[in-house]
Amino acid sequence: MKFSHQPRKKSRIELIPMIDLMMFLLAFFVLISINVIPSLGHKTVLPSSSSADNQKPRKQVIVSISEDNLIQLDGFLVQNLNELLRSLIEKRQTEENISVLIKGDQVTTLQTLVDVMDSVKKSGIDTVTIATRKK
Repeated sequence: MKFSHQPRKKSRIELIPMIDLMMFLLAFFVLISINVIPSLGHKTVLPSSSSADNQKPRKQVIVSISEDNLIQLDGFLVQNLNELLRSLIEKRQTEENISVLIKGDQVTTLQTLVDVMDSVKKSGIDTVTIATRKK
């Protein structure tokens, strides 16, 4: 009986499937993080307006009003209107020429919107915009 000695094949690590897997994981985590990380303020459904316009002032403070009438200033919860007023006055003193964008949910009470606008006016900020979406 004769035995032939064939050279033993060396094992290799295939990189192409590993690269494909890593690209899939990267795309998966990017797409998931877009939906998981909340944006500034409460999640709101803007009311619609036929004259809605896209405006971007230089320095903007965002006041969000949720459907539960909770108020946030630049993503931080404000306990009451006096705290909102104090925070707006501080922002006006530190930055020149700022404006306020009010993002209110479509079911927010009108009284809450008027109270927020009164606080903005008392703070000395004269440019107020209410965010809407196109119909």
